Amino acid sequence: MGTRVSEDAAPTEAPPADSRWRRPPSRLYSRAGFAGGATFVAGYLSLIVLIPIAALVAHGFSLGVQTGGWGAAFWHWHVHADFRSFWTMITRPAAVSAIRLSLWLSLSVAAINAVMGVAIAWVLVRDRFRAKWAIEALIDLPFALPTIVVGVVLLSLYGMASPVGINLFETWMGLMVALLFVTLPFSVRAVQPVLASLDGEAEAAAKSLGAGGVRTFVSVVLPSLWPAMLGGFGLAFARAVGEFGSISLIAGGVGRTTTASSYIFNLTQGFLWGDAAAVSTALLVLSLAVLVSSNVLARRVARRLAP
Repeated sequence: MGTRVSEDAAPTEAPPADSRWRRPPSRLYSRAGFAGGATFVAGYLSLIVLIPIAALVAHGFSLGVQTGGWGAAFWHWHVHADFRSFWTMITRPAAVSAIRLSLWLSLSVAAINAVMGVAIAWVLVRDRFRAKWAIEALIDLPFALPTIVVGVVLLSLYGMASPVGINLFETWMGLMVALLFVTLPFSVRAVQPVLASLDGEAEAAAKSLGAGGVRTFVSVVLPSLWPAMLGGFGLAFARAVGEFGSISLIAGGVGRTTTASSYIFNLTQGFLWGDAAAVSTALLVLSLAVLVSSNVLARRVARRLAP
């Protein structure tokens, strides 16, 4: 017995013949938006970052373009670089001393703030007190405060006429204090969100098994913080190695406290633009190497910690 179809049932409309050739509008718009956004980002980064860096490297290596005449079918070009002059500029005793001072100061400051950043972030996340907002504002102060103001404050507080009786003028300790101040936010802000996102189940389980507070932190909490600590370490190092404003006054003139940034500034004052560009390029390569290495190591640690 056949099934009877109701006469008042709405007939099913057939899809248009060319519907298989049409893309959903949302997909079209999403792809067009992605292409436009990627083009905008690439153009902005090229204008602000890539082109200035390329100009610096070209000046540092004394890059030039020479024409070689007609080749097999086209006019060919080749780029030449004066690597010998570049190596001579960056291996001068004054340049080596300045770069070495900047490197060990930056590594020391980044390591100290990596530890102190975890301690401060732990207090901000796990403790509750009234002045918490004030500490949050103080941590972000180096982001908003001009670094030359930090140099003036440090020189007034720890200079030759120090009101507290501590003279750090033209000492490496004065440089370290200035760099610790300007790099602290990178270490704290890198660790704080990760620490806030951790649940307390693993810590509670460790404590229920008899683990103390220190052992629980070292075996449960600290492994989860390693990727963020490494990322903050790289950012703090990159900031410290190129810092100039906060250390320019307390470092004094040319001497044993001349960092790489101060050395570059002194070269520009003597209109030695090629030497300044060469040392800046070496500093750029070192900073990029440490930053990339810390990010790669942080990703590897995060992959090992992933379930």
